[in-house]
Amino acid sequence: MLKKKFSCVKVNQQKDGVTWVIFNRPEKRNAMSPTFHAEMMEIMTALETDPDTKLVIITGEGTAYSAGQDLKEYFRETDGNPAAKAAASANSRWRNEKLWMYNKPTISMVNGFCIGGAFTHCLCADFSIAANEAVFSLSEVNWGILPGGMVSKLVSDAFRPRDAMFYACTGRTFTGKEAAAMGMVNLSVPKKNLRRETLKLAKELLEKNPNVLRGTKHAIRATQDMTWRAAADYLNAKGAEIKQRDQARGHDAYAEGIRQFIDEKAYRPVFSPYVGAADGKTTEKGGKPRASAARKKKAPARKKK
Repeated sequence: MLKKKFSCVKVNQQKDGVTWVIFNRPEKRNAMSPTFHAEMMEIMTALETDPDTKLVIITGEGTAYSAGQDLKEYFRETDGNPAAKAAASANSRWRNEKLWMYNKPTISMVNGFCIGGAFTHCLCADFSIAANEAVFSLSEVNWGILPGGMVSKLVSDAFRPRDAMFYACTGRTFTGKEAAAMGMVNLSVPKKNLRRETLKLAKELLEKNPNVLRGTKHAIRATQDMTWRAAADYLNAKGAEIKQRDQARGHDAYAEGIRQFIDEKAYRPVFSPYVGAADGKTTEKGGKPRASAARKKKAPARKKK
């Protein structure tokens, strides 16, 4: 468990393995300063190996998810100071290089303003849910730079080409609903339901085999720019890695999933993971068959009078 207190970020760890990482500069609409980035790099690095953390949700305190980089502290105050600028840039990679292939599932919960550089960690998280009322904008064009920090690349990959060009070149705002329609977030919901829906997704993910989930999300990320043959080799290696990781906990996901489905009919793969996927408590170790496996009994036919 991470016990250290931070000045720009709050960390709340639930007992079920969900850890909330909350940007805590509400007076600045959670704009990202060099100190903020240093704390986030430390936090995300620590949580990746923290045994009490199984999934990370990142969000913002107050009315904003994040207003992007702090123009005063991140840009102006590091001008003329190459060492400070380099350190700030290196620490800011928590939001792309670290998040992109993070070893645990991550969800960005966009509760309000998501501006400029905040697109990076919104898009690099594995999943994202936004409030319908959230406000998104690539405002860089209005103050004289292009969307850096890999935002241009991320947006061009995630959006339709016309949408990417339109919003990057105009700086216009768009809503959570529009973000969902363009594929920037998985879904948008009324703000009053945002936390509930985010935790619902988190719970669903936590029911999966963590080694299979880790391997699957890495596979989706890594194969995006691979050739067919390179992707085939990578996926074969990833499958072998999952087996090795499962062996360390006395488990075999592939064999267990097939055994329970064919021999025991203990679950239905379309509706739920196999019994013991998350905790190893399989049907042979006392786990109960899934409710989804129960077959609906046909009502007896009525006799004709």
